[in-house]
Amino acid sequence: MYELMIILLIGIDQLIKNWALNELKYKGAITVIENVFNLTYVENRGAAFGLFQNNQMIFVAVALIASIAGLYMLHSNKINSKICKFSIALIIAGALGNLIDRVRLDFVVDYFDFVFIWNYVFNLADCFIVVGTILLCIYVVLFDGNTKKQ
Repeated sequence: MYELMIILLIGIDQLIKNWALNELKYKGAITVIENVFNLTYVENRGAAFGLFQNNQMIFVAVALIASIAGLYMLHSNKINSKICKFSIALIIAGALGNLIDRVRLDFVVDYFDFVFIWNYVFNLADCFIVVGTILLCIYVVLFDGNTKKQ
């Protein structure tokens, strides 16, 4: 079940990135909400927020290791929580979505641009990773196995 979710999320991510490559790339940016939110085409050759530019092999290795470890955890009998498994699936989908870009294009396609918050542009796969990580952290902090911490 989680593998289907991962495949579906990767598919949605790649469809949007393909649109950005074929349409948004030539427009540069589309204003959605003036001074708040744009769709802006960016070729990110780094990690989050453009850090560590042009280290593609490191990012490929990290994404592969995280995805393999995550798939192992999804099938491990040690994890029974659906929230935990859902969060791991989100992280895997995001990691593989960006990995596909790095292998295919040698960069990650970014397009979400909240201009009123910061100067960084990101994509749907990044959202999967961040939401999955936050959910996983909440799970780890609030739960010890199936028992709620007090």
